[in-house]
Parts: sequence; structure tokens; C-alpha cells
Amino acid sequence: MKKRIVILGGVAAGMSAAAKARRTDSDAIIEVYTSEEFISYGACGLPYFLSGVIPSYEKLIARTPPFFAQQNIQVFLNHKGLAINSQELTLQVLDHESNLEKKVSFDALVIATGARPIIPPLPGIKAANIFTLKTIPDALRIKDYIRRFQPRNAVIVGGGYIGLEVAEAFIQLGLKTTIIELAPQVAPNLDADLAQLIEQELLQHGVEVKTGHKVLAFEGEERVTRVITDQGPLPADLVLLAIGVTPNSEIAETAGIKLGPKQAILTDNQQRTNLPYIFAAGDCATVYHRLYQGPAYIPLGTTANKQGRVAGNNAAGGQLQFDGVLGTGIAKILNLEVARTGLSTREATQLNLNFNTTVIKSRTRAAYYPESTPITIKLLWQEENRRLIGGQIVGGPGSGKRIDVIATAISAGMSVDEFRQLDLAYAPPFAPVWDPLLIAANQAD
Repeated sequence: MKKRIVILGGVAAGMSAAAKARRTDSDAIIEVYTSEEFISYGACGLPYFLSGVIPSYEKLIARTPPFFAQQNIQVFLNHKGLAINSQELTLQVLDHESNLEKKVSFDALVIATGARPIIPPLPGIKAANIFTLKTIPDALRIKDYIRRFQPRNAVIVGGGYIGLEVAEAFIQLGLKTTIIELAPQVAPNLDADLAQLIEQELLQHGVEVKTGHKVLAFEGEERVTRVITDQGPLPADLVLLAIGVTPNSEIAETAGIKLGPKQAILTDNQQRTNLPYIFAAGDCATVYHRLYQGPAYIPLGTTANKQGRVAGNNAAGGQLQFDGVLGTGIAKILNLEVARTGLSTREATQLNLNFNTTVIKSRTRAAYYPESTPITIKLLWQEENRRLIGGQIVGGPGSGKRIDVIATAISAGMSVDEFRQLDLAYAPPFAPVWDPLLIAANQAD
């Protein structure tokens, strides 16, 4: 009898699960139900579609339902999951187009419902010109609004990576842009000294930065005209909310599935939940953090794809494992590349670790070579064993992907002394004779 694998969610984790399940079991019945109208697209590219760097949203779509149909994977668009019955092994779904409900049976279920932007319950929050950016339709709505109403003053609430990337897009579109961040710095997942470099870059490009400001309300009739903060009003005719996301885990919780940090679905290293035959992956699920040594909520596209692959394999009868993450991330912010991995000083302090840090400034290439730009690197290591536990980088082109070397070293359990012995490549177009990473390690005495 053919195994029936049902997947709820159709973007990174969901379609990775479907594809891997098919490769694992060529005979299984595989069905994907998604509440969205698009599947298998690169949501991380949305800021660049917004700016026009990517000319059409179609370029963000990796695979379409007809492609998966050729793999004998049936995709149901605009279908919302309503309830899971773990005893009957059924999923109740609503077809938004027909407004009809149906019950789908499964032998294995992968929950890949993703996350949704946090929308604070503030006065005026439902105004027509307040947007979020998580899906292709979100981006299309923003582009349509800019085309129709030609706004001049954009306010971004939130100074994390999404907010900073969209700030660059708005600047490229000619909008006067202001970032409001409740924390005392932009990029709150970085240490303050490196975040300060990002703020300087924003200011040099005309972005107003309001850190330590709390949004109280949005003022206007049908559309916002002012954002009211605890330190005064700001003019706005376009508002983007970028204050984080929350996992779509309600359907799982109602079914009796245990939740973890940030109300994300708790999973093991095989993406299994506490209920048999039910897996979870992607932005709705927790992930094991190698340094926390426990579950964390770190919604990233890389993690979603890896978890989806493991969940799909195991739903089809396999035994793959995912050993976890370090929270490695990277972003382009105007002319800067920003990256981090492992623990920040705040996180290391919260874990009561005895640690030390070093910060160095160098160049991305040989100083005499054209396009050599400044780079700042920060390393964190434990005092007792000198083991690397974190790294942060801010610099010009050629800086960011150096974070992968630090992430690899942390994964390997290397000490800062072993790190400084790495045989890294050198040629003037790529690095100084002493790579900045090695300079940073040499300073860790």
C-alpha cells in the first residue's frame, strides 16, 4: 500500500520536504497544501525585487506546481490548514477559492507553515499604507502603492536585517527614509560597536535613524500621515513594519504538539514532534543551537531548506539528522556587508560564559589593489579553553562571506590558536598577505 505524505506549507521547508520525500520514496502519494498563491520562491530576494534590482517577481520563483506535478507531487494552492487530528491522522483544510472544507488523511504529516510578521496592536495599525514584507503579494502591494501614490516619506519600524535591507530599497527608489528602532542600536543581533558602523553608513546615505524610540500610534484618516513615538511625531506616507516574525504554530498547539522558544514547534534532530508521524520544519519550528546546546528560534532560509530536507526524508521512512545551527547570517546594507555567527557578547553573557573578545580593522584586499575596502572583525572565545564561540564582520565588498570560515571553525571546535594557523589563500585581488581573519586571531593573546 502506498504511503500518503501530506505537507502543510509550500515555500522553503515545505517544498524541500516534498522534493526529498519523492527522492526517498518513488511510490508515495505526496500532497502539498499551502495557503499562499505562490510556492517555492526566494523570500530573501523580496527587498531586491522591491528596489528594482530584480526586475520581476517571477525570477524569485524556483519551481511551480506544474514542475512538481511532473514529479508526481500534487500542490493545492490557497488551501489553509484548519485542524490536525493526531488520532485519526487527518488534516482539515479550507479551500479559499471554493470556500469548502475537506478532510485529508495521512500516514506522515510535515508542518511547514512558516511565520508571519509581528503586527503590534497600536492605534491606526490598519491604515492602508502600513505594510509588511514576507511574501510576494506583500511586495506587489508595496510596489503598487508607490506607483499609484508616489509617497515621499517612508518610515520603517524595526532596525533588523529586513528593515535595513528595505531601507536600502527605499533609498534607491528616491524615498526619504527613517528607521525607528526600540533598541539602543540598529542590528540588535550584533554588538553595539559593530552596529555603530552600520548606523554611520545609513546616515551617510541620508537615512534618519531613531534608536531608543517607541512607536505609540499611527495618525491619519484612511492612510497614515504621521507616526507618533514617545519622542515626538514623524511624517510618513508609507510605513513598513519589520519588528520580527512569530511562528504559525497555532494549528500544531491545538493538536497537542509541544511548543518551544517563541512558541515555535518543538522538534528533535530528525524534525519529529512529540506526536508520532508528525514532523515540523522551517520558520514554524525550533532548531538546535550548537552553542546554546538546546532549542532556539532562528528563522532563516538556510535552516528552513535543511530542516525541510530532513523532514521529507524521514516522513518517507528515512533516518536523516540535522545537527543544528550557529545562527550564521549575512546581509548587504548599502555599501556594507554585515555578517555574524555563533554568540554575541550579550548572548555569551546570558549563558554565564567566561569569554574574551578582540576587534581589528583591516582591508578586504591588498591595500594597494583597486577596490580594497575597510573591514572590521570581532572574535569571541572562551577564556578557559580559548575555543571560538562567535564572530562578527562589517566591511565593504569581499567582507561578508569570510564569516563562513569562522562558522566552520566554531563547528569544528577550534581554539583561537588553531584558527590563527589556518592556511588561507592569498592574492592581492582577494586578500592582504595576512588575511583579516588571521590578524584578528593573532590579536587574541
